[in-house]
Amino acid sequence: MNAADIVDTVIEAPVLTSFTKIGYAVRSRLDHWTPVEQYDLTGRNIVVTGATSGLGRNAAETLARLGAHVVVVGRDRHKTALVASEIVTATGSQFVSTGCADLGDLNEVRALAQMLLDGPPVDVLVHNAGALSARRTVTEAGFESTVASQVLGPFLLTSLLLPSLRSTPVGRVLTMSSGGMYTAGLTVGELQMSEPSYRGSEQYARAKRAQVTLNEMWAARVPASHVVFQALHPGWADTPGVEAALPTFRRIMRPLLRTTAEGSDTLVWLAADDGEPLTTTGGFWLDRRRRSIHKLPATRRSDTARRRAELWNWCVEQTGSRID
Repeated sequence: MNAADIVDTVIEAPVLTSFTKIGYAVRSRLDHWTPVEQYDLTGRNIVVTGATSGLGRNAAETLARLGAHVVVVGRDRHKTALVASEIVTATGSQFVSTGCADLGDLNEVRALAQMLLDGPPVDVLVHNAGALSARRTVTEAGFESTVASQVLGPFLLTSLLLPSLRSTPVGRVLTMSSGGMYTAGLTVGELQMSEPSYRGSEQYARAKRAQVTLNEMWAARVPASHVVFQALHPGWADTPGVEAALPTFRRIMRPLLRTTAEGSDTLVWLAADDGEPLTTTGGFWLDRRRRSIHKLPATRRSDTARRRAELWNWCVEQTGSRID
């Protein structure tokens, strides 16, 4: 273990240093990161969901600035078009297009997938859409909205776009998760919280736990020579979503919160770098380093082969996915 590894281990133990801008600042210097602006993504087609604000917006603009053709995906057609126009103005890129879908509506996900399949092959699919809701809502199909938009929708979109991703030299599927998932165990029967027990932060954590588990399961099923799967969390970043969902947390922690550029850095790196991000698959990352998906013994005990199989089968059944 070299000096950088030792310092990273010390920083990683308490979340206050690991998840805040402190961790970002120290690690970027220790590991001598290649600045994202030095990457050239000309010719790559990158789809970013949840790209109209926060981390997704910053990532989409950065990727466009690097020369990629970026598909900005949002729920609201007018807002999505406005954001795409603003990205074109900010970057000078003419390779920015839009796609509209509520990831919690599986019919809209299917329509989005078909639109993308009718276009150029997808080099990178970024699952970034998601929000923490204090109030429980249900989709027309009867799914709890957080699970629908952050578990089922991304699962279906991935399965539908696999042929496109496989047709590129090495496709990438990147999932923006959250450090909040460290508090939640893996569950299927209780993945969707009921109205009496509902707590927005807990529901969000359960969905994020499912996301990172599915990331590993996709990686086990699809050869890394075809498609690489990676998940990550951004640390604690100052985003509109945090401001809306966790106002007290934001007010207290704001001096230590990361900027959206700092929060999206590892996402952009995983999309752009042809070195380490392609040497492994199924990883969970923070600050350009692979991390464990467990910090607590209880969540590790919940992560059984039986529950993993239940989660995968449930997603297949609910989405009607056919995965070859």
